[in-house]
Amino acid sequence: MLRGIFLLVSLLILNQHEALIAASVTPRPIIHNGSYINPELGRYHARLRVLSRSCKDIKDKYEVKEDGIYFLTTATGSVYQAFCDMTTAGGGWTLVASVHENDIFGKCTPGDRWTSQSGASDRRPEGEKTWANRATFGTAEGATDDDYKNPGYYDITAQDVSVWHVPNNKELEHWTQSSLLRYHTETNFLKDHGGNLFHLFKSNPLVYGRKKCSEEETNGIAVPVVYDLGDKHKTSLLYAPKAREQFEAGFVTFSVFNDEKSALAMCSGVKPTGCSPQHYCIGGGGHASEGAQTDCGDLSAFDWSPDGGDGEQGVSSEKIRSTVLIFYC
Repeated sequence: MLRGIFLLVSLLILNQHEALIAASVTPRPIIHNGSYINPELGRYHARLRVLSRSCKDIKDKYEVKEDGIYFLTTATGSVYQAFCDMTTAGGGWTLVASVHENDIFGKCTPGDRWTSQSGASDRRPEGEKTWANRATFGTAEGATDDDYKNPGYYDITAQDVSVWHVPNNKELEHWTQSSLLRYHTETNFLKDHGGNLFHLFKSNPLVYGRKKCSEEETNGIAVPVVYDLGDKHKTSLLYAPKAREQFEAGFVTFSVFNDEKSALAMCSGVKPTGCSPQHYCIGGGGHASEGAQTDCGDLSAFDWSPDGGDGEQGVSSEKIRSTVLIFYC
């Protein structure tokens, strides 16, 4: 008898508890009179409605024309956020990476994700392998505050790149107006290199000693650019006086080597004509030759000069204190 009463009371309590849980999770309306009660939720849902593989897909499929942060998905279903430039050259550009120097005097130290964070060791001649791996880091909104790389870098199949030079620590809404330079390619060159920079660097690895620069041979994969802001002259002025004798402005070049066999990933705005690209190219492998250890780092030898200051090889402080943003389309 007592057991029956106890069981009955227990069931009544359990039913009441379940009813309370159900009441606490009952969905509430999010739209009233055709408008979102929470406008932030409305903006979130609007972005999700155009979920695609790239900003170009969003532009083409949904005719979106507004610059901003959008949700993208990879081939395997991973969802991430990326900044879309829906304005430049017809729009559809996805920000996939940024190269930001956190300490110009730190040589392959923590923060040099695009070269090596463990010194210029000959035991790691390829460094972090960031240009040719699937490691991701940073946020789209913080792309000028620190290094950034999202899954689109290796997942999106693209044809061209766009490059922006933006002062460090600028808020996203001010990137366009504050840029030092903005330019893009129009040759569909990525179609010949696997559709993105990930595959380009897989085929052209950044490993110390793989090649040695020769002025008689083409150094790297050079692609002409079209300027959206700035020109060849302004590009040249950002680099050191001595360096200007060793490049031609109006290009973006990938996978180059110097005369000491060090690998450099990207020459933003220029094509090497000499064999000292460490003074105007960024990123690369993780080792520099003996006696050239100061060349190691995301901005390599940008700070170098015979007297330790802004001499003939010293890059402008404006360039050193800016971030390189890389887009695909």
